[in-house]
Amino acid sequence: MTETAAPAVIDDRTSHGSRATIGTTWTLLTDTVMGGVSRGRLEATTLDDRPALRMTGLVRLDNDGGFIQMALDLTPDGSPVDASPWTGLELDLRGNGEAYGLHLRTTAVTRPWQSYRQFFIAPRHWATLHLPFAGFTPHRLDTPFDPRQLRRLGLVAIGRPFEADLALGGLRFYAD
Repeated sequence: MTETAAPAVIDDRTSHGSRATIGTTWTLLTDTVMGGVSRGRLEATTLDDRPALRMTGLVRLDNDGGFIQMALDLTPDGSPVDASPWTGLELDLRGNGEAYGLHLRTTAVTRPWQSYRQFFIAPRHWATLHLPFAGFTPHRLDTPFDPRQLRRLGLVAIGRPFEADLALGGLRFYAD
């Protein structure tokens, strides 16, 4: 029998603010950094008696835009975290039934448009999703994903015009 790593909490939303359990702070990014016009909001709230961090907004494609994102650095200084003992990321989510992406950044990611991506449908009621590292594909880079070099993650509404509404109630590394 092989030994598996215990789940490791990244954010359990006990802070009730923008600070994650690991001590770094969630930030909202929009395509306005590159001339787009999407708008969003990030707020700590309670949904169905559960503390959450909720991203809402309007994704628009005008001016070559098309995203809003809630992002979290995994260390205060941007150094990498070795996530290789785990299988992937476990997220407690509630949303509006739309498709969103989880984008990961490692030390191999050097440009803002690069990431490792996996898409999911946000459930309309609280649910726990497992996104294995093996399911992340490189976007605009050739380097394979290396979980030993993980630096940042982002939950992203991207690629088409729509009303975004995504709430995070918990985030952990998990192992099978």
